[in-house]
Amino acid sequence: MAETSDKYGIIFQNLTDAGCDVKTAESCTELILAGKYEQALALIKPQKKRLLDEIRKNQKQVDSLDFLVYKIEKAEI
Repeated sequence: MAETSDKYGIIFQNLTDAGCDVKTAESCTELILAGKYEQALALIKPQKKRLLDEIRKNQKQVDSLDFLVYKIEKAEI
């Protein structure tokens, strides 16, 4: 874990914790520290979209199982 005074380490760790690959995390961290926020956001937003897409996919799978469990418990299947 990065020291709280280590801005590079904190930003980099946050990005890798969010699933960004090392190259993207390094590039994005450098952009943020250089004040190039729009360019950094352009790198971050696709990862956020991928994560949200995965959540939605997983939610649909959970919903399908919930429906099946409900039907089984009600002996309707």
